Amino acid sequence: MQLSRRGMILGGVVAVSGLTAAHAAVKVPRLSNVVLPKALPENLPQPQLVDIQPTIIDPAHQLRPEALKAALAALDRYKDRIPNRDRIYVVDFQAHSSRQRMFEVDMQSGDVRAFRTAHGKGSDPEHTGFARRFSNTPDSYASSVGAYVTAGAAMGEKHGPNVLLEGLEPTNNEARDREIIVHSADYCEIDYLIQWGKLGRSYGCFSVSRADLMALRPAMDGGRLLFAAA
Repeated sequence: MQLSRRGMILGGVVAVSGLTAAHAAVKVPRLSNVVLPKALPENLPQPQLVDIQPTIIDPAHQLRPEALKAALAALDRYKDRIPNRDRIYVVDFQAHSSRQRMFEVDMQSGDVRAFRTAHGKGSDPEHTGFARRFSNTPDSYASSVGAYVTAGAAMGEKHGPNVLLEGLEPTNNEARDREIIVHSADYCEIDYLIQWGKLGRSYGCFSVSRADLMALRPAMDGGRLLFAAA
């Protein structure tokens, strides 16, 4: 089973004022010809929208230009806190949880890998598959948006192998106290997705499948940007 999906950046050039020359010419990733680990049934249950009409990522799993621009701006804004700039991670919480919405962007080659990731229970109380609200409050069980810096691989008693995160902004600076990390979970496995048409919910962590964690953990390591966009 393929552990992750690669795509080439094929879209137009991103122009964001204030970006350094090193990534001023980074192109918008467009992931075409994405191969799913297994064929999904055509009759997956449709998500029920509650409060908003979110933007749904198209079947090509394209990374929204707005999300990428915001991530690149954060990369400059926190340049003193993010020493490793060879690749960045962008999570697009406007996408349904069944979609590959965590993007690893190689800043040198322009290659992209895409992964599925869960959002917090507090961000989606009705379990529609869409994150509708975000919080930095302890015990909110919600996802937090904004810029994070990865703080290295770790091993936890509850979740096992994981990647630690530090929130850099007022919207997520409680991440360490809230124990917001990248870890694997059964509710992110393909069998759960096939059964329910969406991933399960975390307590605010960026949960992924076991196979995807194996690919992400050594690549994320410490000192890299993870940006969660809403």
